[in-house]
Formats: sequence, structure tokens, C-alpha cells
Amino acid sequence: MIKSVKNNSPFNKIIFITLIFLGFIILNFISSKLYSKFDLTSDKRYSLTETTTNIVSNIKSPLLVKIYLEGDFPPEFKRLQLEIKQHLEQINSLNKNISYSFINPLGKEKKLIKNGLKPSKLAIQEQGKTSQMVIFPWATIIHKNKSINVSLLSSNAKTQEAILQNSIENLEFLFTDAIYKVTKDKKENIAVLTGNNELDFIYLDGLLKTLSQYYHLEPFPLDSANIIPQKTLKLLNKFDLAIVAKPTKRFTENEKFTLDQFQANNGKTLWLIDNVIAENDSLAKNGKNLALNRELNLTDLFFNYGARVKYNLVKDLYSSTIKLASGNIGGKTQYKDFLWHYYPLVNPNKEHVISKNIPAVQLKFASTIDTLKNDIKKTILLQSSPISKPYGIPLEYSFDEINSKPSKQNYNNGNKILGVLLEGEFKSAYKDRIQPFKIENFIPISKPNKMILIADGDIIKNEILQGKPLDLGIDKWTGIKNGNKEFLLNSIQYLLDDNGLLKLRSKNIKLRFLDKEKVYQENIFWQVINIITPLLLLVVFGIAYTFYRRKKYSD
Repeated sequence: MIKSVKNNSPFNKIIFITLIFLGFIILNFISSKLYSKFDLTSDKRYSLTETTTNIVSNIKSPLLVKIYLEGDFPPEFKRLQLEIKQHLEQINSLNKNISYSFINPLGKEKKLIKNGLKPSKLAIQEQGKTSQMVIFPWATIIHKNKSINVSLLSSNAKTQEAILQNSIENLEFLFTDAIYKVTKDKKENIAVLTGNNELDFIYLDGLLKTLSQYYHLEPFPLDSANIIPQKTLKLLNKFDLAIVAKPTKRFTENEKFTLDQFQANNGKTLWLIDNVIAENDSLAKNGKNLALNRELNLTDLFFNYGARVKYNLVKDLYSSTIKLASGNIGGKTQYKDFLWHYYPLVNPNKEHVISKNIPAVQLKFASTIDTLKNDIKKTILLQSSPISKPYGIPLEYSFDEINSKPSKQNYNNGNKILGVLLEGEFKSAYKDRIQPFKIENFIPISKPNKMILIADGDIIKNEILQGKPLDLGIDKWTGIKNGNKEFLLNSIQYLLDDNGLLKLRSKNIKLRFLDKEKVYQENIFWQVINIITPLLLLVVFGIAYTFYRRKKYSD
């Protein structure tokens, strides 16, 4: 009688093992060709937005991302490194033209600094001790003959944990924004208006130098509208955005009509307006000054757009400082910082993409803005603190106010609008009026458009040190940086953005950090737990397995 082959024969075992081995090979081959990730996180941190997907998918030639975050970092920054890697893996899975590599900056410091990649100091806490290490939290994106540097660490937070939180939240925006800029062929055109005694270009250098990396900038003489109006309007309409930076000369009807039709023809405008004549220069000589109305002849224009810049000055108890001589020691003048309530330090609207994660913005002699009822959508971007108060013009102000202690009861006028975003179909100020000059295609109401109005011209003004312009937002005395530059850059990008890039900044990610003090205190306890627990589990498993075998084979 022939015996049947048992199921657990050596032959069947070999077949079973071979099938498992082949299955693993097939599974690895399929996984290498397909990339998929299921995002089960509540904040959807591993899900790419439609904006990113569209931009990345349209890249037709090789693009390389170099990340200078290879090396030995503390766990928090390993987390940043891992988040960047996972994000770039997703991008690579969408488009194989995009590749990336992590590079150790050790030994390359001088070259990186020369290329504009500034190092950062990182505080490390280990075993209750704090030390510092220098890192290069940068990425360089290269496409064809163009490259762009991307700072991976947010500078808009005070603690290291907050910096890391903001940095991870902004990763998708940073990379998508940089990829879009380095791959797009056409640069938007920005006109920096002249002809109405706007700020000299040396005071705009801090912003314009950065803008020139992404946009085509050109000064535009608006006063030519008084001589060749039709041609001036035609030339201005070739630009995508106009910057009006603290004009001090009255606008003529020809100039206003040119700006009105530029806005109606889908041009965007960034208005930075001082409605009051007030400066600190004369204070240094006389100790006091008189603030007066500055008549720019723009009230009717803004009225049609749904806003009005008032003739007043805001005093805010939450303000920045000015440096004044406080004495003389050994023949040397001593200087001290004093709070100057005419310099409001404004916290931007954290709910809007323009001002998300931006530090306080410094204004100087700002006025308030009233919003009027019409079909234009108004979004407040900048407002004074609750402990502020507007003062009517004319107003005498002096340095003597520094020595008087303000009472909060006198500054309870509440938040006042200092900057507003206007969006909608703008009605021409000349719709029911005689036009200053004739044009072929007058537009009475624009298509959906947008503009930003800030009631302070100094928001864009950088300081000068030893005859050279500083970066916008840097205080030449203290070196402290405010959020003016980031706010204006985001404002311009929002006005020109047709891809929804800034919306990526609204992404919120919650990180869970370890309590470093608790980790240090309980360090030994958890080390012992980590060593003993696996050994105990092995012992328990060994005893249970021995008991099982004895019971099975004793029957």
C-alpha cells in the first residue's frame, strides 16, 4: 500500500517557503514602482494641496533640490529633517523630474556663506547642559540655469520649539513657492511710481532688492500723465502691480484717472499713504513739531473703493522705541531707548494668509482708516492695539511726552484700522463724472480685483547706516528685526498670486514636544525600563513556550 505525502513533508515546506520568497520579491518590485501613502493624521500634514500638485506636475525638465541638513542633530531637528524628506518623497512620486539630496555642510561653510546661505546657531540641551552648534538650515533649488535659496527655519518665533513648529507648518509653502518661482518663464511686472515726491529709491532698497529676485521692477513716472495722458495709461496697463510709496505731492486729476483705469483694467495697487505731515527730523532741532494735513487729493478715489484715510495720528501704548541722547559721560554722548507712542507696533491679522506667522509690524505716524458700506469685501490686515487713541490734526507733539506717564484710561479707544485689503468689482471714481482726458475703452466697473491700502508710508522705508541702505525691518541701533518686509512681500504676492500659493501658509500642524526637564529628571528610570522590559518579555515568552511544549508532548 502506497503512503500519501503528508502536508508537513519537507517537499511541501520547500514549496511554501519558495512561494513566500517569490511573493516578497514581487511585492518589493511593485512597491518600487508605486508610491502611496495614507494620511490618517487629523491635520493632514502628509497630504499635498491641489496647488502643489498642479505646480509640481507641470515640470517637464530635471529639477534638483539640495538640502543642507545632513549631520548629527538633536531629536527636534531630526524631526524637521524627516518631515522635509517625507515631503520631497511625495513630490518625487508625483514627478520623477524632481530629485533631491541631503548634503552635510561640514567643510563647505565658506562656500555656502558666499552663496548667501547664512548659518544659524542651535541650542542643544543634553543631560541638563546647554551647548550650541552651527547649522545651515537651507535648501537650494536648481532648474536649468536658475537657482533659488530657501530658508527652512522660521525667524518669526522666540522659542526653539515655536521656530520648529512654524518651520514644519511652512514646508509645503516654502518648497512649492520656490519651485514655482524657479520654473516659471514669465515674471510679473511691478511699477514703482514716481512723480509725486515718493520715497527715494535708497529708502526702498531693502524691499526692492528682494522683490527683484521674483519680479521685474521698473520706476514709472506717473506725472507724465499730465503731458501725454493716453500714452501714460497705455504704458501703465502693461504692468501687473503699482506700488505707491509715501507720495507727498498732490495728485492731479489726470494722474488719478490713470490709476483709476489701471485698477479697472485688472491692475493691482499697493497704497502706502501718509495723510499727515509728521516727521521726527524737526523734533531733533526744536524738541517739538506741529502735525498738519497732507492734501493728496485721493479721498474721492478711495471713497469709491470703500475706504477713507482720516486726517489724524494714532498714539498706541503698545509701541516701538526711539533712541535719544540721555546724558554725557567722559565727553561721550550717552543714548537710551524711549517708548514713542507715535510708532505703533502692530500685530498683523493672524487669521489671514498674508500675515500668518509674521512678527509685529512697525508703523510711524500712522492714521486710521474708515471702511464704507458697499459691495467691496474688506479684510483688516493691520490695526492698533486696544490701548490706543487717534488724535485729530493739527496736533503739536514733542519729546516731552516721553517723560509723562500715560494713563490707560486715556487710551481705551479700542482697535483702529491701519491697513485693509479690498477685494471685489471696483467702481470707477469717474463713472458719473467728466473724464479728465478721453480714452477709447473707458471701464466703469472692473472685473473682480484687489488692492491693499496702508495708512502709513514709512512701513516700506528702510533705514540708512553710514550711507548704505539696510534690509527693510532692521533697526540700525538695536539690530532688532520687525515684520515689515515679510508683510509687504506677502501682500504683493497675494495681490499677484493666481495660483493660491499663499493659501498653503494656512496649514496648521500640531507637534508634540518632549518635556526636556522631565526627560532629564527621569532619564535613568526610563533607561532601566528600556533595558529590563525586553528581557522580562523574553523570560515570560520562554517560560510560556516551554510550558506549551511540555503540555503538548506529554499527552
